[in-house]
Amino acid sequence: LSHRNPTLVIYYDFLPISYLCLIPAIFLLPLRRFSSSGRKRFLTTLRRVSIGGIALAHEGKFGDILLADVLTSYAKVIADLFVALCMFFSSNGSATKRPDRGCGGQYIVPIVIAIPSLIRFRQCIIEYLRVRASNARNGGQGAGGWGGQHLANALKYFSAFPVIILSALQRHLSVNHENIGLTETAVYRFWVLAVVVNSFYSFYWDVAKDWDLTLFSAQRDSHSHPFGLRQRLYFPSKEIYYAVIATDLLLRCTWSLKLSPHLDHFADFESGIFLMEFLEVGRRWMWIFFRVETEWVRNTGSGALGAPGQDDVLLGDYGSGKEDDE
Repeated sequence: LSHRNPTLVIYYDFLPISYLCLIPAIFLLPLRRFSSSGRKRFLTTLRRVSIGGIALAHEGKFGDILLADVLTSYAKVIADLFVALCMFFSSNGSATKRPDRGCGGQYIVPIVIAIPSLIRFRQCIIEYLRVRASNARNGGQGAGGWGGQHLANALKYFSAFPVIILSALQRHLSVNHENIGLTETAVYRFWVLAVVVNSFYSFYWDVAKDWDLTLFSAQRDSHSHPFGLRQRLYFPSKEIYYAVIATDLLLRCTWSLKLSPHLDHFADFESGIFLMEFLEVGRRWMWIFFRVETEWVRNTGSGALGAPGQDDVLLGDYGSGKEDDE
């Protein structure tokens, strides 16, 4: 359209933002044949999840958890969308300039990045309170125990906040050089510690809790299943599971690129930022397959590593929903 003409590029810089507007427009199209029931269900779930809400098990809790977890992987993408819109609507703004991640204020983008983790944190607290309320009604602990697993899960999402805060503080110090009682080196070291805790805690949770694998338990050496896996596996090859575990660990630690002195410029390029966002979205795509497989095992199996646990969010819950006639 612009034929590499700089003037035309600037003239048509509203087009990228216009394409972004097409996404919500598609969901609002009043066409029943255009999967109206699916769009309505998605928007209803998104509205509930966006304020940290979570449905009951028989009302689609599994979908709420999946969507909220996906949003945590899209946190940086959502922040970049905010930056694009902020730059476009600001004075002398443009969608073709180099991204200004300080647009709207130095701490607005970090707050946007933190919102998905805050949503999941609130969901975990709601789950914990539901377990406590259920135990109080029944006069004792039920299948969900005392709710400790939900608190541990909430802690995982809470561990993202120090990473975000310290990262924002590093950027603030590098720009303003203010005296806050900590040197830039000290803040950087605290940031590294926070990143290590968040990354490896999240990796442990992926493997041990979301996928119900035994790699971190005493059952990993059991003869009833391949090392570190579980007895019931949907995918035919155990090598697939080992490859997924290794890939998840690697992609959970992509932050290490920024820790290497000879690669410190990597994340400063837009291509580097895009690559890291793409890898995280790809990791989440992979994670979903094995998270759904785990629910299938819990829903159809029996015994340890087979029956629904205290965090059961069953796929069968969707069978009772009413579909629109299309």
